[in-house]
Amino acid sequence: MEFIIVTGMSGAGKSRAIDAMEDIGFYCVDNIPPALIPIFYDMYSKSEGMPPKVAVVCDTRGGELFKAFFDATETLKDQKREYKILFLDCDDAVLAHRYQETRRKHPLAESFKGSLQNAIMLEREMLRPVKERADYIIDTSALRPQYMKEQVTKLFLDSKEQSLYVHCMSFGFRHGLPPEADLVFDVRCLPNPFYIDELRHQTGLDKPVYEYVMGQPEAEEFRTKLTEMIDFLLPMYIREGKSQLVIAMGCTGGHHRSVAFAQYMYNHLADKHIKTTITHRDITK
Repeated sequence: MEFIIVTGMSGAGKSRAIDAMEDIGFYCVDNIPPALIPIFYDMYSKSEGMPPKVAVVCDTRGGELFKAFFDATETLKDQKREYKILFLDCDDAVLAHRYQETRRKHPLAESFKGSLQNAIMLEREMLRPVKERADYIIDTSALRPQYMKEQVTKLFLDSKEQSLYVHCMSFGFRHGLPPEADLVFDVRCLPNPFYIDELRHQTGLDKPVYEYVMGQPEAEEFRTKLTEMIDFLLPMYIREGKSQLVIAMGCTGGHHRSVAFAQYMYNHLADKHIKTTITHRDITK
């Protein structure tokens, strides 16, 4: 049985994730108290004719009940019950904007007399140890809603032999480092298409920019060494049991060089039949 505990920041997209998991065959239960997780696991595992894939959502909507989260997961571990944790994360400013846009109330807002900012800060602190133990992390800060299903499908639909999920992303250093990145590569050392008039307003997704970036002698050598390094590292991550690896390519603004190299790495890994997805965090900024 594949048992996934879905948790994370309120407003980060857990409902959309659950909808996507239902679409690929998961039996989903929303907002279950942590103390009931081992009981539900045992009951479900003994049920006949049920889907072999289960997802339960457990988050801070349960208030004080959420404090039993680690006791519940330790119970599963003691009982040798296999499970994975999917954590939905999002930048604080984006979360605040989403709540202001929808006019919904944050589940912890009453603790701070309606202060949304303080509620988000408290929740992040409460969930910090949970995130550290998560097997999968999806950051939805720059993820469009329609791409949630793609992310979830890549994580849970492919064969179990493909144990490592790789997410490629591009970003601009001027907008800050991506906190979820495991490996960060700086491509600001390569010639910048921004200074070519006909390429300035295009991106690394456009063929002229991509060909310009990849056609530079420095880029060719960089690409060779980068590919060799990633191909060398991936088997070691798999042997160590890592479930998710985020490879981030950064340039100045996140429009040209980083986009081209993230796209290159995504295509390279896809050609090797490695589970991989891609986002371009700052391409519209």
